[in-house]
Amino acid sequence: MKKIIIAFLVFINLHNYQAQSRIFESLSMPSELLNVDVKYSVYLPDGYDTSESNYPVVYLLNGFTGNETDWIYNGTVKNIADELIQKKKIIPMIIVMPDGDDRLYMNKDDGSYPYETMLIDELLPFIESSYRINKTKQYRAISGLSMGGSGSLRLALKYHDVFGHCAAFSAGISTNEEIINETQDSFDSYFGRVSPSIIGKKGKDRLTATMMDYDVLELVKSKDPDVLKSVNLYFDCGDDDFLTIGNSQLHIELVKRKIPHEFRMRNGAHTWDYWRDSLPEGLQFISNMIRK
Repeated sequence: MKKIIIAFLVFINLHNYQAQSRIFESLSMPSELLNVDVKYSVYLPDGYDTSESNYPVVYLLNGFTGNETDWIYNGTVKNIADELIQKKKIIPMIIVMPDGDDRLYMNKDDGSYPYETMLIDELLPFIESSYRINKTKQYRAISGLSMGGSGSLRLALKYHDVFGHCAAFSAGISTNEEIINETQDSFDSYFGRVSPSIIGKKGKDRLTATMMDYDVLELVKSKDPDVLKSVNLYFDCGDDDFLTIGNSQLHIELVKRKIPHEFRMRNGAHTWDYWRDSLPEGLQFISNMIRK
């Protein structure tokens, strides 16, 4: 009888373990376009292992100098997602965190490192064939902070037929005036990652074709508003963040073009304390849009 009870308890513990949410950290996808292995981490919700359902997916992007583990350790993504799902504030979803590699989620303009093309043409199909994911726009979202915030907005609006929803936090958006007046070291170290020829440029000479491709504000001004309306947008920024002006200007441009969106200016700065508060808001926005 004792052996039966022990066996039953082992079975129960094993079942409970399999049903828990899990994070797989720093997995790799071989990229033919980049000729490197691209790192990513993935969150699988409670019940994934025992379910046959296909899940929504959120691609959650890291900021400059970060990697595929930032949202795990600094952003406490597992605890946040677990609590939201347990309280039924969001639907169960898969969260994929690729290493942004400090490439601004763009192709290098000399053709040597097509990160953006890799993400769309290699990483998304790889992820969505490796996990049980609903492969339709309505169930696919993108999110991120800082560099990943501007990357998520730009990719969502550029690839409007791929992404249905976007939630950006402290997005790296700058007006032309801010770019023109940015310090040389800051400008070169950031934008030089995707445009080596731009290093050392000053003033209006910085406003190259690559910079226009990067510019979310320009994308909103120039793209068909009916197309932009096909993506559900949420973005926020702290009132003490150095990116406040760019994010506020994005809100203004969207209002001008009558593009529905949610914008929040909250107390806070460019910090993980702020982003840990942003993530629940963004995930709830995405979940609510998926449910519609």
